[in-house]
Amino acid sequence: MSDNGKVLSALLLGAAAGAVLGLLMAPDKGSNTRKRIQDGAAELIDELTEKINEGKEAINDLREKAMNTAADLKDKAMSKAEQLKADAEAEVNGAKQKAKHATHSN
Repeated sequence: MSDNGKVLSALLLGAAAGAVLGLLMAPDKGSNTRKRIQDGAAELIDELTEKINEGKEAINDLREKAMNTAADLKDKAMSKAEQLKADAEAEVNGAKQKAKHATHSN
């Protein structure tokens, strides 16, 4: 989790704890207090669920980007390997031709 995500989570939890304590200390009927706590908890759950879903999306996006980058790197490496192989074969063939000409010249 990024530092911003940690700070946001801490702020949300702190706000929720403060709201619960404020409700518990406020002079009101028990049924009203319980209703407020219930509503606050439901709202907090909704907010946290939204943040979790955003985090999942971010992870999926990063995973997809990493997979695409890995595929691109693999393709570049394969292309470079094929080019090096072709260059090496050309050098070997050139050396064979020079050796053949050298043996026929003697």
